[in-house]
Amino acid sequence: MTAQPPAPSADLLREHGLHVTVQRLAVLRAVHGRAHATADEVAEVVRSEIGTISRQAVYDVLGALVEKGIVRRIQPSRSPARYEARVDDNHHHLICRGCGRIVDVDCAVGDAPCLHAADDHGYAIDEAEVIYWGRCPACREAADGR
Repeated sequence: MTAQPPAPSADLLREHGLHVTVQRLAVLRAVHGRAHATADEVAEVVRSEIGTISRQAVYDVLGALVEKGIVRRIQPSRSPARYEARVDDNHHHLICRGCGRIVDVDCAVGDAPCLHAADDHGYAIDEAEVIYWGRCPACREAADGR
């Protein structure tokens, strides 16, 4: 079962010690509205909602939201960073090598972390990040010439 992230709100920002601003709320809504969005995609959504906002302001807000644990940042190989509102559940990602689509994959086995390191080198491991790579059904169909 996929955990639903808390709805974006001024209270959510306050609970995490952040001042409530129009920009922060708009960025939070954009991330909630489009999982795995890039900063540029978030900026585009925010601009359509509130008008002018600089790319740097979007990055600053995303950084603050990630730092407070409200938003999760992932950076798949050969891809810009992506942002999502689904946090604190140790889920993983499946990425299509063809079109780049990203979908969430719940933890397959056991409690978090799903994977246990053969040698933890003394670390107290509390999270495992896994990215599965493959081809989505649409890209497989296109490659097969259907």
